[in-house]
Amino acid sequence: MPHADINGQSIHYEDSGGDGPAIVFSHGFFMSGAMFEPQVEALKDRYRCITWDERGHGQTVTSPEPFSYWDSADDLVGLLDHLGIDQAVMAGMSQGGFLSLRAALAHPSRARALILIDSQPGPENPETLEGYNQMIAAWTAPGGPPQEIVDTVGAIILGAGFDDPSWMEAARNMEPDTVNQIYATLTSRDDVTPRLGEIGIPVLVIHGDQDVAISIDVARAYVTQLPDGELVEVEGAGHAANLSHPEPTNAAIEAFLARL
Repeated sequence: MPHADINGQSIHYEDSGGDGPAIVFSHGFFMSGAMFEPQVEALKDRYRCITWDERGHGQTVTSPEPFSYWDSADDLVGLLDHLGIDQAVMAGMSQGGFLSLRAALAHPSRARALILIDSQPGPENPETLEGYNQMIAAWTAPGGPPQEIVDTVGAIILGAGFDDPSWMEAARNMEPDTVNQIYATLTSRDDVTPRLGEIGIPVLVIHGDQDVAISIDVARAYVTQLPDGELVEVEGAGHAANLSHPEPTNAAIEAFLARL
């Protein structure tokens, strides 16, 4: 399995190779680069598709100190450097979108376009934060989380009705210290909404209309602040539209890429 030493981390990645335009996919909280398999399968014959495991996730070996999504943005660009890629379309789901936005802001010459799937530029909703804190406390308690908590978290980050227990089982096996580390990053992130006007590249926003983690209303609001943004609403999809509804998600991505 390929790893790259970047910013003190040993980052696991997959690269489809080829001479086509590069797309780097960044995954959501508790997930891994494998969540983009439906997109890679659909695109790899025409595009160079790169997936990777972010700090604290999957097969990446992460240092224990705190980090921010600005650090993760630097990891993404470091991976592009490692692969010899000058510029890429940056596609991110949820927290993958958080770091992709920051990569486009911190390294504007490296982003050809952005694809944001069930993501947002703002911080966590304070109305739901206390409930999330309680769930993470239960998740990291001795003995691990009760099944009720696993099911609840799965419904939030995957979407109600999407039945793939392998994702939550992988999350359940994460070390408690790692869970606390990545949760601290998630909940302490800054608000980049005031900087959306700086992003002059094309941005495709894909959002499930049944997303309970980040409301579709959030996507409808922030896409209007992007100089070149468009919104595709995925009917019936929750927070992981690319997994639960790959066909409309892939169709939106392919149409967007064809216009670049």
